[in-house]
Amino acid sequence: MRSRTPDRLCAEAVELALAAAVEAAGEESVGEHLGAVADGDRVVTHFFACKESAYRGWRWAVTVARASRAKVVTLDETVLLPGPEALLAPEWVPWSERLRPGDLGPGDLLPTEADDLRLEPGYSGEDMPPPNSVESEEATYSRDLAELAEAEDAEVSAVPPSGLPGPSARGTITAVAEELGMRRARVLSRYGLHTAADRWDEAYGAKTPMAQAAPASCATCGFLVPIAGSLRQAFGICANEFSPADGRVVSLSYGCGAHSEAAVMPKPPRPAPPVIDETKVEPLPLRPDRTGGSVEDTGPAEELGHS
Repeated sequence: MRSRTPDRLCAEAVELALAAAVEAAGEESVGEHLGAVADGDRVVTHFFACKESAYRGWRWAVTVARASRAKVVTLDETVLLPGPEALLAPEWVPWSERLRPGDLGPGDLLPTEADDLRLEPGYSGEDMPPPNSVESEEATYSRDLAELAEAEDAEVSAVPPSGLPGPSARGTITAVAEELGMRRARVLSRYGLHTAADRWDEAYGAKTPMAQAAPASCATCGFLVPIAGSLRQAFGICANEFSPADGRVVSLSYGCGAHSEAAVMPKPPRPAPPVIDETKVEPLPLRPDRTGGSVEDTGPAEELGHS
């Protein structure tokens, strides 16, 4: 168990520790004594300032020790250690965690781990039987044809005649896997599919500011190119060169101002119908008077008197 109180003889061995530090680093690199710390029973570490400009805040640590019932202090080790205010390099992070989208350049190789959760084994056809094996389709067809010929007591070649259709490749596991794009060593797993969908929706989805201000969504845009697979229900590819998402996978709920139907301008609003006040009579001039003014219609009696 380490003792909190430094050993007296070890704590007083400052000159021995200083001489060891000067011998290891040189007199111009060792500064003043900064203190001592007990590392255990009769084990003390002395700290000296480091004068090297490249190691600001670092300290020379010289550890001395004394054997039990001995009065002679001996040197243990001398090392340069960082202090509380030392400038240190950032914590090392593996390259797989430092890698960010867009870091891969021409000629760079990005190996994929064997247990990558984004991938799962696909159908590569490697487990198919060899062409001449008993389990192969060609061998089975030849064997059946030979048995049929033997039953009919006829000599029939194992090779099917030109007029007789051979075994069809359509409907086989290999053909179906190749049509579905699964004839690969590994294919995208459900986890990889979901992470890709979340990433695409975050970049070009309904919650982006561009989509919030768009006149309509990509689902009704003529520049949307559908994709194959289950993702076609939620994503497509933008083919509008003026769109900020040109050539990108966009969510069907995404949208921008370059929508194909944005050119159809909305109809101008109709003005409100005029309001007629029928409770008030307004006099209207009938003919101008001699003074350049106008004579108002004051009634039929006055109009007859003037005539």
